[in-house]
Amino acid sequence: MFISNTYNRFPIKIKKADGIWIFDDKGNKYLDTFSGIGVTSFGHCNEEISNAIIEKLQKYSHISNFFLDEDAIEVSERLVKETGKNGKVYFSNSGTEANEAALKAIKKTKKGAIISFFGNFHGRTIGSLSITGFPNIRSKFLPLLNNVIFLPFNDIKSFKDVFKKQEVSAVFVESIRGSGGLDTLTKEFADTIMEYKEKFDFILVTDEVQSGLGKTGEFFSYKHFNLEPDIITVAKSLGGGLPLGATIFTGNFSDIFSPGEHGSTFAPNPLALAASKVVLKKINQNLLLSVKEKGLYLKRQLLNIKNVNKVKGLGLMLGVKVDVKGDILKLALKENLLLNVVKNDTIRLLPPLNITYKEIDLMVSKLKKVLTSR
Repeated sequence: MFISNTYNRFPIKIKKADGIWIFDDKGNKYLDTFSGIGVTSFGHCNEEISNAIIEKLQKYSHISNFFLDEDAIEVSERLVKETGKNGKVYFSNSGTEANEAALKAIKKTKKGAIISFFGNFHGRTIGSLSITGFPNIRSKFLPLLNNVIFLPFNDIKSFKDVFKKQEVSAVFVESIRGSGGLDTLTKEFADTIMEYKEKFDFILVTDEVQSGLGKTGEFFSYKHFNLEPDIITVAKSLGGGLPLGATIFTGNFSDIFSPGEHGSTFAPNPLALAASKVVLKKINQNLLLSVKEKGLYLKRQLLNIKNVNKVKGLGLMLGVKVDVKGDILKLALKENLLLNVVKNDTIRLLPPLNITYKEIDLMVSKLKKVLTSR
């Protein structure tokens, strides 16, 4: 094969996908529990999203950044509105690019150390990798950006100690860490971040690339913890299956970039914007309430399964910590179940936000067989 060896792929040749199902070329169908890693939040090939893409494609597929697609206005307006602040949006193609834009804004605005946390994941480009708290994926690419401090997550003492020693320009935080095992902020730690933000005036960036856009039962996950970020980054499900990221700059940071200081040839892609309009219209209060209710239902079902030690996360973004010997992914494939495992022992569940209770029961039933088989 001439494909770069960067992923461990499932031994499946996909023919098509629909809703929670992925079909292979041999007539088998597999239940996708992680929605393309949090991208297809309304299932594969959602009819409304697909129709919006096709309709836009019949007009144009790309117009470059010399022109403004009117859909960009509607999408950015909704994103800013959900922050409850004044703001502006920089569009990109991915989460790592959204975080790169945040880093450039910080570098332009303030001097001092950037705080991130062990277990945070912000991307794989050089800048975002510099603030990603996984030493195993950073070590081979050193040196990265300097003056970045990694702290234990939810450790109030170590956080406060940094401010005794040096100036801090920014703090990057994931309210719920997708790659970090689905751990969530504690209320006490969130309160400390806001207390020190008020005292030391650092830039607070909340990474909502995976946890945002309704997955936790709030439009942005940071709202569960009463954080007041200056910059919010989103991507993954924003484009309805197509690449689209956004950096939301609020308050004094709204006009952080002047023409020529930052940009992208492809972003925002018109097809992704058309899909995004549909995605955002679907995320309303009724849906968010439904996500909370279904998340609680799913969590209760999971806790009744043998070998499940703990269920973490919020809404329909859950981490199932398990005690199972053997290759969970292979065991799951025998049940036609597709799983994503992080930190070696935690199954990351990111089902579609419109999943039905019947589909939840089926997913739990299959997972139970996997976790109790020998």
